Amino acid sequence: MIPKVHGIIRRRLLVNFRADPAVIQRLLPAPFSPKLHAGHAIAGICLIRLEQIRPRGFPGIVGLSSENAAHRIAVTWDGGAREGVYIPRRDTGSLVNHLAGGRIFPGEHQRACFDVNESGDRIALRMRSADGAVRVELAGRVAPALPPTSVFATLDEASRFFEGGSLGYSTTASGHRLDGVTLRPEQWKVEPLALDRLASSFFEALPATFDCALIMRNIAHEWEAAGEMYV
Repeated sequence: MIPKVHGIIRRRLLVNFRADPAVIQRLLPAPFSPKLHAGHAIAGICLIRLEQIRPRGFPGIVGLSSENAAHRIAVTWDGGAREGVYIPRRDTGSLVNHLAGGRIFPGEHQRACFDVNESGDRIALRMRSADGAVRVELAGRVAPALPPTSVFATLDEASRFFEGGSLGYSTTASGHRLDGVTLRPEQWKVEPLALDRLASSFFEALPATFDCALIMRNIAHEWEAAGEMYV
């Protein structure tokens, strides 16, 4: 597998929900446990536009762009010594990502259609998976602060929590092997995103409550393959 790829995170939305840890634990394979904040398990959707994605050393002009989604759960393992995210599903609008994921680079992706409209600090996004299993819709704008109902007291507190999720393990068709990948941004900067509209088929099926949304923009980064895990 390609060990590292480089590019730009043009836009990354982290749409976050809180839930009962016992409910989330039922979704996790061993050895994972929910990473808690204020007694809540935290899960969500990462909706990310990647641009100029190419192997390190290649010019940006040959890089690929894509819209992608990952449903993710903040987790710990090894008795809490390690942390990251467990990803039960990845979706992409890119045929290249669909074909290469799990073969050339870690992370098997399902096909999906994305419809995104951006204007200044506002964004509206719809995603539907080709198999009909996943649907996400949202509309929002960059905001000065987190919603007052969030379990995170400050933006800095939320930022530190999600920065720990740079290592992700995602499911594969084998059912027992997890692909590992690490995100290494050149800087970590998030802003609050106030949502006017939100729908998620995955989280509507759970007793989960919307907590907050964050946005990252125009961040240079690398993806690096991490060791596989077997469950």
